[in-house]
Amino acid sequence: MPKPLWEPSSKRIQSTNMYRFMQEVNQACNTDFKDYDALYQWSIDDLESFWAEVWRFTLIKASKTYDKIIDDPNKMPGAKWFPGSRLNFAENLLRYNDDKVALIFKGEDSIRRVLTYSELYSATARVATALKSAGVTVGDRVVGFMPNMPESIIAMLAATSIGAVWSSCSPDFGIKGVLDRFGQTRPKVLFTADGYFFKGKPLDSLAKIAGIIEQIPSIEKVVVVPYTKECADISGIKNGVHYDDFTRNDSTTIEFEQLPFEHPLYIMYSSGTTGLPKCMVQSAGGVLLHHAKELFLHTDVKREDTIFYFTTCGWMMWNWLTSALMTGATLILYDGNPFHPSPAALWQMAEDEKITIFGTSAGYIAALKNADIKPGQEFNLSPMKSLLSTGSPLSKEDFHYIYDEVKSDLQLASISGGSDLNGCFALGNPMGPVYEGELQCRGLGMKVFAYNDDGEPVIAEQGELVCTAPFPSMPIYFWDDEDGAKYTSAYFEGFPGIWTHGDYIEITERGGLIMYGRSDATLNPGGVRIGTAEIYRTMDKMAEVEDSVVIGQKWKNDTRVVLFLKMKPGEELTDSLKNHIRTSIRTNSSPRHVPAKIIKVPDIPYTLNMKKVELAVQKIVHGKIVKNKDALKNPESLDFFENIPELMT
Repeated sequence: MPKPLWEPSSKRIQSTNMYRFMQEVNQACNTDFKDYDALYQWSIDDLESFWAEVWRFTLIKASKTYDKIIDDPNKMPGAKWFPGSRLNFAENLLRYNDDKVALIFKGEDSIRRVLTYSELYSATARVATALKSAGVTVGDRVVGFMPNMPESIIAMLAATSIGAVWSSCSPDFGIKGVLDRFGQTRPKVLFTADGYFFKGKPLDSLAKIAGIIEQIPSIEKVVVVPYTKECADISGIKNGVHYDDFTRNDSTTIEFEQLPFEHPLYIMYSSGTTGLPKCMVQSAGGVLLHHAKELFLHTDVKREDTIFYFTTCGWMMWNWLTSALMTGATLILYDGNPFHPSPAALWQMAEDEKITIFGTSAGYIAALKNADIKPGQEFNLSPMKSLLSTGSPLSKEDFHYIYDEVKSDLQLASISGGSDLNGCFALGNPMGPVYEGELQCRGLGMKVFAYNDDGEPVIAEQGELVCTAPFPSMPIYFWDDEDGAKYTSAYFEGFPGIWTHGDYIEITERGGLIMYGRSDATLNPGGVRIGTAEIYRTMDKMAEVEDSVVIGQKWKNDTRVVLFLKMKPGEELTDSLKNHIRTSIRTNSSPRHVPAKIIKVPDIPYTLNMKKVELAVQKIVHGKIVKNKDALKNPESLDFFENIPELMT
């Protein structure tokens, strides 16, 4: 048994929401659970009782209670959750209306803005009234092309309070990327800021907006929020109105539209690297209940907490963070480059704002380590109780970096899920230990297994991540997918009636998870399936390497492993370094992981949500066309992978 990197004390365990939930379940359900494993097993064996207890514990506010929990727990997709209930998503997030701070916004312009819960409520009331006056009704789409700022949350809350459906993109998306998303869902109102900041520079958004609205005739109103300018010229924006003019009314109360549990709330998008993004429609009740479970129980958010997640409005973690309003905690919003004006920028903010829960991406943590930043030595992080990481697998070395250089006494919760479910399959357990390279647990109520190629669950072996029972935040449907064919194809073709997520994982004997990357990007040299994350973990240790991407290239009736490297400034890819890399990969993984080719490239392609696009690189290498380059943050980087002579031999 490996030694844990961290274990909670008995006092800390007993102070958690998870522990209190377990005690209340024991009393309500006549059980006697002593630990997380027992609680988890009950949560997947008795889905109905579990989700009913989550509803009760997290104080879901509804004008009409449910007739039953689920109509058919064996039906997937298509199970109906909490039929008969009537509620409103925004009402649950705005359950507090007092003088405690709800939002603190900090951007690269160094201006700090603070909104209390009562101020947030009042601002939402004014926008909701304005939307009604603009003709927005139940089911209409309202969208945001916005930085991560208070007005983004206010617009979402206002839209959902009246039963409209919300969707958002971050302002670094190109025009085509926005059209590929909003163009499919035909919104009525679009919120935008006049621009945004990045690396100290103000960047204009209005020129993009002018191009976008020309091609989406459904947009009847464009609301422009001031950010980079005091009063932007919006004369070139058709149906444009300044935010202050749009919200000039005296409304102080909100009439929350009471709607069925499965009423549409969000439209989320797939990355879109293989074609038009899939538009995944998620329900108000499903997202609310799923986020309540993850925030109250797995993340242990309490009213006294200050929670931060580095995200944009184009990533599901923005939706997830916003839901933390239901806990009454203080949310920190940040817009800009996390390394501006220095790599320590977010840690200075963590000290200043006394952040207790700090969330970020694995890529950011790796970049910090490579920049030799030591936050624990430079800043007072004593209030911080947990650090969350997602977006890609967190390497073992980065686990140690957090405990060595950030803080030794905190819960490191590596979490994993997706926009598809607006949540996680695996996440943190505040009552349990942390082991290097492992996600702590499968989420409560998530019947997750690793399936081998024969469709059998395996332990301590690599397999496909599947979920064999329905959960509330499953998409209710895909947009413009009347027969459900796109939905079925996305998740249920591999194992009918079972959600196949597309991740390659291992469930350990301790109940933790190890992530090995996307299953559609796994490598098959000699017919043996291996995950790309194992190679990346070795590359993270290479001081000479800034970034990498690995693919499988079809070669002589087999697949060979090809590793592309972006070198750090001043470093060269010598034969000696190649040999060192091969030896390290062979030692840390296996001989089958050793790349047949190691090639230097100027850059590595990423999606707009900062995920490596191995499949796009693989397509280019095999002479195929990547049609939707607008889904990439740096599409020009793909040019480096075309017609590489070294791959012809």
